[in-house]
Amino acid sequence: MDEGETPLLPDSLVYQIFLSLGPADVLAAGLACRQWQAVSRDECLWREQFYRYYQVARDVPRHPAATSWFEEFRRLYDAVPCVEVQTLREHTDQVLHLSFSHSGYQFASCSKDCTVKIWNNDPTISLLHSADMRPYNWSYTQFSQFNQDDSLLLASGVFLGPHNSSSGEIAVISLDTFALLSRVRNKPYDVFGCWLTDTSLISGNLHRIGDITSCSVLWLNNAFQDVESENVNVVKRLFKIQNLNASTIRTVMVADCSRFDSPDLLLDAGAPGTDSSCVFDLGSDGEDEESDPGPARAKGLRRLLDGFLEGRAQPPLPESTLETKVAKLLAQGHTKPPEQGRAAAGNKLLIFTTGCLTYSPHQIGIKQILPHQMTTAGPVLGEGRGSDAFFDALDHVIDVHGHIIGMGLSPDNRYLYVNSRAWPSGSVVADPMQPPPIAEEIDLLVFDLKTMREVKRALRAHRAYTPNDECFFIFLDVSRDFVASGAEDRHGYIWDRHYNICLAKLRHEDVVNSVVFSPQEQELLLTASDDATIKAWRSPRTVRVLQAPRPRPRPFFSWFASQKH
Repeated sequence: MDEGETPLLPDSLVYQIFLSLGPADVLAAGLACRQWQAVSRDECLWREQFYRYYQVARDVPRHPAATSWFEEFRRLYDAVPCVEVQTLREHTDQVLHLSFSHSGYQFASCSKDCTVKIWNNDPTISLLHSADMRPYNWSYTQFSQFNQDDSLLLASGVFLGPHNSSSGEIAVISLDTFALLSRVRNKPYDVFGCWLTDTSLISGNLHRIGDITSCSVLWLNNAFQDVESENVNVVKRLFKIQNLNASTIRTVMVADCSRFDSPDLLLDAGAPGTDSSCVFDLGSDGEDEESDPGPARAKGLRRLLDGFLEGRAQPPLPESTLETKVAKLLAQGHTKPPEQGRAAAGNKLLIFTTGCLTYSPHQIGIKQILPHQMTTAGPVLGEGRGSDAFFDALDHVIDVHGHIIGMGLSPDNRYLYVNSRAWPSGSVVADPMQPPPIAEEIDLLVFDLKTMREVKRALRAHRAYTPNDECFFIFLDVSRDFVASGAEDRHGYIWDRHYNICLAKLRHEDVVNSVVFSPQEQELLLTASDDATIKAWRSPRTVRVLQAPRPRPRPFFSWFASQKH
């Protein structure tokens, strides 16, 4: 300004100068005078700063809930939980999983030290209870989940046994008394288990049929394991599903369809008017089903099987391939078809990993759970299934063409986020016991459970190095605005759900196995690692608030005495 308060430079020139500065320099320059202050808050200026600083694709619009580009820049800069505020060292071995209560007041952790620990979530986190599961012949604890009213905790673990054993167990712990209320067998152990209602949980069991053929039975269990009347069962069979080529059902979770219509801010980042998404349905099970008509294929298989059994022909196929084809033939006409129609508001979706080509989990199976199936009351076995219907058909199958190592639901349960390590393009599975090699880079895929479409581009930044035959789970979590995941490169990662950009890397000293947002406060994130620690991370904004000096209240009697004078 000159002495008459007239700007020496026009606003347009100041604007062009500010365009060449970084965000911090723009804010600093805005303190010089009123003119520069006004220009430093220009919306067009901060739009350019936003796209340039965060490297967001220009075709991605501003978050629909944002009020301005400046405020949106500040949100991503100031509201991401990236400041380490506490390290918990009470576990003595690798920490494998974390879960929050729905209220956000407590969380649980599972570890290779075979304990389930329950923590109080105050500004300073403290240990509330530790349950040692070694007396129950557990090798380690691997997963936990609070029921909807936060009165019970489901804890899943692995039994002691041979290296190739797949047996596990689910325990239910009271959060009032910390008493162990019930235990349920769970096989394979990486079914994990999940709550269907406040008092019932889903577990799995595996039955071998052949060398590479089996069936998985999913059970609904009463959490209290007591029989109140002749009409209430301790357990009830939900579904029985055929497994081919050494595959099994794992990682069960439940999505509530009634929450799908709540507002969700995730938008497809593709260009308007285009539809580059893929639709997934049962259709094919990964082989040449569509080009081979069912009746003709069945007759050919019957001729092949009859000739082989009568000694008139030698099987021209490897034993594993023959077993798979015979298993498919035997299941024809013995499988209950899926329910018709889209997911209704009263239904829930059972979601799990599975496969059809190899033991490596490369598909996501989806099965509707109807309201009458959400109770243990009624017949124990065979409900709604004819005498010759051995198996239940899936409603939808999503093939990700890679090894699935993590899944998580958005808060409204509509979007499924999947960690996958891709197979090489064009790879063919010739042997079920020899799956294709998997990429070190982890793809974070997103599927809309309302439309069964893949949405958005894959999120990429984190890596994993464990080979295919030893691959394990890396748990992810989704909040209103963010998605986070662990990785084997000793970091946790946070992305913005709308802009598809990585916002933070959270360092540990070893593999990060699990991450979880507080359901009531997305600016608080916990990470768990093989370095035997749990770290709490808060946003810069929250840290400033918690560290701000608070005025000391004046004693009542001092205030009262001052009023008398």
